[in-house]
Amino acid sequence: MKKKKYNEKQSKKIRNLVVICVLCGVVLAASTYAWFIGMKTVNVSSFDIKIATTEGLYLSMDGKSWTYELDVDNAAQYTNNANQIDGVKLVPMSTVGDMDTASSRMKLYEKGSLTATPGGYRLLASQVDNNVTPNDGGVEYIEGNGYVAFDLFIKNLSGEAYYVDNNPLNEEAIYLTTNSAVTIGEAGEENTGIENSIRVAFAQLGRVSADVTDETRITGITCANNGQTTDADYITGICRTAQVWEPNDTAHVQNAINWYEKACNIRNSGGTDVEANASYNLLTPCTTVEDGTAYQSYVVGKEINVGSNVNVYDGARFNTYTKSIEDGYLVDLDTFTDTEKDLTGTARPTFMTLAPNSITKVRVYVYLEGQDVDNYDFAQLGKQITVNFGFTKERFTEDDVDHDGPDTDITERKVDYSATGAITNIVPDTITYDTNAHQFTVPADHKADFTFTDGASNKTATYSNADGKDSWKITDTP
Repeated sequence: MKKKKYNEKQSKKIRNLVVICVLCGVVLAASTYAWFIGMKTVNVSSFDIKIATTEGLYLSMDGKSWTYELDVDNAAQYTNNANQIDGVKLVPMSTVGDMDTASSRMKLYEKGSLTATPGGYRLLASQVDNNVTPNDGGVEYIEGNGYVAFDLFIKNLSGEAYYVDNNPLNEEAIYLTTNSAVTIGEAGEENTGIENSIRVAFAQLGRVSADVTDETRITGITCANNGQTTDADYITGICRTAQVWEPNDTAHVQNAINWYEKACNIRNSGGTDVEANASYNLLTPCTTVEDGTAYQSYVVGKEINVGSNVNVYDGARFNTYTKSIEDGYLVDLDTFTDTEKDLTGTARPTFMTLAPNSITKVRVYVYLEGQDVDNYDFAQLGKQITVNFGFTKERFTEDDVDHDGPDTDITERKVDYSATGAITNIVPDTITYDTNAHQFTVPADHKADFTFTDGASNKTATYSNADGKDSWKITDTP
């Protein structure tokens, strides 16, 4: 019975979240291509991005308007931002999450070329030219807009002190919610595996005290300290290596497995010439890949040129050749996986940390990891993906502690109102009025106006979110 009760709780829309982001309708055009075979772009439609919070932590995209729930399509974004959301063309890329401190941007690498080899494909990779000066306007990657990126400001009001030093030990642990997921959308095609090579990276640029109200100082946060002497004025540059979330780490569709098995052959330890037949054991296929098992992604760590002699399948886990990793061209990246997300109890790992009494600028990247074994030529036929992710401060779920008390989910809010007559004609009808308590009950996911009739008077309850708190002011309908 407890398990059933817990499952019912999990199905509710808000589950003690610190942040939940929903990116829906990411349409991947069937005429476009993936990393390995050298085809170029994946078209993306506009994103439907929704973000919700519980009390104590608020969200903004302009550094001025703070809210529990944020819809990116409708939220105000600060002037001269470099967000890349609508009309983006995804190009399979690769990154270890390193930051460029001068530009406050994450370093990404894209394919320069691919040439078929006896045991896979020779890879050339160049760094993406996204090193723009922050707040200079426009998009940061003009030629192709190869990834989704947007700035999210997170205000954490727990605690009173603001620590100017960049020390994670002063910060609070944040966990990835167990319902975070990347799946095929309703209009997508199953069994292509495109969702299995998606990555979401969270790059903390810097932070200020939560007492700061000047939005230009908030939006202007970069990787650099501003050198001020008081806590209230100090901007702490963080610029940590981005936390990269790898959803579906154990999922591999049979089509991707077949492609890998057909293309990959063991590379001899002395096979330095990536294109020579003698560099491979053509009678020995690479190590097996099986659905249900997680595998490394040996991501691009630096520019790869002709003399680098890198094969896309290089690595101990695939073609057994390790020199590309030893030379730093490819890196066995420790991503945060769904396997870790699903750990329970004290085994549940921290996803990232946030300072108390602070406003942190986080740049969020969504991209296709070209070095994922699931990124193969036919994956683009999936056409549509849906990305959901969220954060919570709660390490334990109700199931972890065998909770058998009141429902911990926030499902509704109360609005006080003393009626002078009968309350009728409430729109929407999901809102109800209690004549005994003199209160409206508003579902937690309703962040908008509503109307009703009080006796003979038509009324409008106008929604506001001042200081990040939901409220409704009731006046006569004009």
